[in-house]
Amino acid sequence: MQSVTIRSVCPYDCPDACGLLVTVENGRASSVSGDPDHPVTRGLLCPKMRHYEDTVHSPRRLTTPLRRVGTKGAGEFMPISWECAIQLICSRWKSIVATHGAEAILPYSYAGTMGLVQRNAGHAFFHKIGASRLERTICSPAKDAGWKALMGDTPAMEPAEVAKSDLVILWSINAAATSIHAMRDAQSARRGGARLWAVDTYRTPTCDAVDEMFLIRPGSDGALALGMLHVIEKESLLDKEFISANVLGFDELSARILPDCSPELMSNVCGLPAETIKRMAREYARAKAPFIRLGSGLTRYGNGAMTVRTISCLPAVIGAWTRHGGGIFPGTSTGGAFPLQSLLREDFMSGESRLISMNQLGAALTELDTPAVMSLYVYHSNPAAIAPDQNAVIRGLEREELFTVVHERFLTDTARYADIVLPATTSLEHPDLYRCYGSYHAQRCDAAIPPVGMAKSNWEVFCLLAAGMGWNEPFFRLAANELIELLLVEESPWRNENVTERLRRGEPVMLTSPVPLKNNWLTPSGKIEILNVREGEPLPRLLPTHAENDGYPLRLQPAVSPFALNSSFYEQDDLRSKQTCMELLMNQCDAEARGLHDGQTVTARNGLGAVRFTLRISERVPAGTVVTEGVWWREFITGDRGVNALTSQRLTDGGRGSTLYDVTVEVRGE
Repeated sequence: MQSVTIRSVCPYDCPDACGLLVTVENGRASSVSGDPDHPVTRGLLCPKMRHYEDTVHSPRRLTTPLRRVGTKGAGEFMPISWECAIQLICSRWKSIVATHGAEAILPYSYAGTMGLVQRNAGHAFFHKIGASRLERTICSPAKDAGWKALMGDTPAMEPAEVAKSDLVILWSINAAATSIHAMRDAQSARRGGARLWAVDTYRTPTCDAVDEMFLIRPGSDGALALGMLHVIEKESLLDKEFISANVLGFDELSARILPDCSPELMSNVCGLPAETIKRMAREYARAKAPFIRLGSGLTRYGNGAMTVRTISCLPAVIGAWTRHGGGIFPGTSTGGAFPLQSLLREDFMSGESRLISMNQLGAALTELDTPAVMSLYVYHSNPAAIAPDQNAVIRGLEREELFTVVHERFLTDTARYADIVLPATTSLEHPDLYRCYGSYHAQRCDAAIPPVGMAKSNWEVFCLLAAGMGWNEPFFRLAANELIELLLVEESPWRNENVTERLRRGEPVMLTSPVPLKNNWLTPSGKIEILNVREGEPLPRLLPTHAENDGYPLRLQPAVSPFALNSSFYEQDDLRSKQTCMELLMNQCDAEARGLHDGQTVTARNGLGAVRFTLRISERVPAGTVVTEGVWWREFITGDRGVNALTSQRLTDGGRGSTLYDVTVEVRGE
């Protein structure tokens, strides 16, 4: 038996981009482990990836193109050839373009793969055809908007500085489930003497591993930060010298905003006692090097951008940036290391087509008429499960005149509504180039195994579609490795020739920021801009969430699971069994008030939809909040809708992001 070990990278939407070692025997991946020589992840893998080979070789894999023969949503298909599939798609698209215009075609993709080539493989094709453009903002653009309002283009600090901190705050990040290396490094700092706090909306596994947790009401993180800022200012815990030299607008914040943000008032908003807010502020301000690791969950509310902006004021007013280990880490942005112009090919556009928010897909499929969306092409995403307002999305997918093509590895909820399903490769079956957003590293990898069945990569399919459309553009005849080389040959101050050569060899490398990562404020004023007159809201202040006035008594938190990533990994029976079923966690007090008992089937309902759950009474959830973890496939739940039947198409205050956590419901027994 021939066995080789090949380096690869975890392709999923996670901050860590873990280095992998893939054991291949006779063309099959037999095991996957962490790469101990990776400079950041150092061999540690999350539970989801420890048996990635079970995903790659799952009996559920799609291995041939399919054509729908049943009703939409029934999942009834017949196999066809690739030649037939491409001919059917291109013929239909040519007809749609001739009859309705190219904007009647809409691509839908996001982060099913984080590889730079395969993730962005469709942009050039859809630019050339003139399709509607997708605004890809479902995750955390509000974090970017809030950071930019205060910090401009200032890059994030080096996350490894946490090792020098004496107070680490994991704020709205369930690192034990979503960023295990941040959790490892925080625990290492703790063993070195640092105190470790968690701020969240319920007791996550991360909260079990800290010195102290602070559970607040959903969407009230900004209120907690304002209460802390009030105390820091009132008790003269400021670093006035740092503020004078580095901060613009603190006097205005102090005069106009903070007087109305006393701990007593903010306690009413966030739910923490006023004395707790005071103690947090004092201990934070007096720490030698406090480090805040900022998650994304707090951004998925109507006030998400303002929340990030407000929390980011904390290290500025106490001068934490001047101490090694002090500051705030929202996530890295290393786009400059691999400029994508040569891959995206915006020069193919004859003009700017309309822009449609992926967070409002339901409205796009059911309400647009200038022109109506007549074809949807979905790749590395599952909008029937993960997009907001699931009922609206499914109404759109059920339209008989909508021609839907889904390129996927499995028969997902979305694929069941497709007219044509195309089998997709996994990350082990194609080459790509990855960059991390939780640290400053990157890695290139080759295919480790041949494609399973007749599966093809995103890029291969778009090349076939380009040929089917009759285009002679040489760009669509390039191989994926040639596209990777286009990215590597482009000079960048983030990497020297040695780093680029190591990338070509498949080694994990650290990227070097061309500017200092601390005390170098890349804003128009050259200072941290607490006052930003370019913003509609010039100062950080308390903003309400959308759902506060929706009229339902319970705050619903759609949360992450350690054993799934959005709707990914449900193909693995072992991981799915660890989640048991689609549960709704509820506090005992709320359950007793409604006459509910543990284990019964309940329905959570609001103005958008109704979803059936198995009730789990839990002390981990505060009164007034209910929690569900994961985004389940419909075939594994008791009802016909998932959690996103309860989420809305409303957008965040900055960045036009999703408000997937900004939800209220009522819960009744069946």
